[in-house]
Amino acid sequence: MLYLLILIVILIVVFGPQWWAKRIFAKYSKEQPDMPGTGGELAEHLVKTLKLEGVSVEQTDQGDHYDPRDKYVRLSNDNYSGKSLTAIAVAAHEVGHAIQDQENSRLLSNRTRWVQFSQVTNKIGSIAIFAMPVIALITKIPAAAGLMMLLALGSMLVATLVHFITLPVEFDASFNKALPILMEGQYIHPDDEQAVRSILKAAAYTYVAASLASLLNIARWIAILRR
Repeated sequence: MLYLLILIVILIVVFGPQWWAKRIFAKYSKEQPDMPGTGGELAEHLVKTLKLEGVSVEQTDQGDHYDPRDKYVRLSNDNYSGKSLTAIAVAAHEVGHAIQDQENSRLLSNRTRWVQFSQVTNKIGSIAIFAMPVIALITKIPAAAGLMMLLALGSMLVATLVHFITLPVEFDASFNKALPILMEGQYIHPDDEQAVRSILKAAAYTYVAASLASLLNIARWIAILRR
């Protein structure tokens, strides 16, 4: 019974934030015909109005994000073409990252460096996983394979920690950039402020929620290693 309770708590901690974020996005994704424009149109309007030089907006199937290298605000299909509170809030959130970039925000530049470091360690971890059986076969030393496994686990853990470390970047984009723009520019009705706050909070936690879910992979590999 105790183990079952522990398992339930772990599942809630790992999947709870991800489920909550998806629920918030879905809850406010209903089309609103009286909305003056789509998420994509709002993003393009803000880029032009705020004079974000070199920044473009495009539709993507890779998830909503801002690419500081190519300076693209990329919105998922639903948010790019949708007229919903979710589409508007998410579009403003991603433009918030573009604003950080234009302001040479230390938060964003640090996040970019951490993400790049995470990508490198992830590649090293992937190589370690594939090389592990070969190393074990050649050296016939169990410790060598174990070392490769620890290297792979370390790369996974780095990727998870990066999103926690850079969470302030997401909150800044949501509540110091996007929300004031939406409220002061009267892009949303005052009655919708609380809903938009929830959406912006979900947008800020998206990467952390995904990282928490990825912890199960780390736990799975640790279980394999212990065998």
